[in-house]
Amino acid sequence: MHKGFLKTAFILGALSVGLGAFAAHGLKDLFSNNAIATFETGVRYQFYHVFALLTVAILYKDFREVKTAGWLFIGGIILFSGSLYMVSMVQGMVQPGYNWVGAITPFGGLLFIAGWLWMFIVIVRKK
Repeated sequence: MHKGFLKTAFILGALSVGLGAFAAHGLKDLFSNNAIATFETGVRYQFYHVFALLTVAILYKDFREVKTAGWLFIGGIILFSGSLYMVSMVQGMVQPGYNWVGAITPFGGLLFIAGWLWMFIVIVRKK
């Protein structure tokens, strides 16, 4: 097992629950439904990839190369979910001129895809 990825997954998982509760209770009276939906999408994908990170940590013992996927997932969470959190805050506070933040999101999505494909490649190549 890769203890660092386990620790990161546990922290990101706790953060997912906290952020989800914040969106459901703290933002509902302040932000539009669209801004809240954007925030919740970030939380959802962060939480999905907590499980991906746990999988990496478990597979690491037998498939050391999955470490790359772990870093791709962490980068994806930062870029994808993080940018969606920022976009929803910008939408919620009606701050003009910050629309460029949404352009970061697809790069995080590409990191997620790359992480999943890298895990596939590692498993297929293992003899």
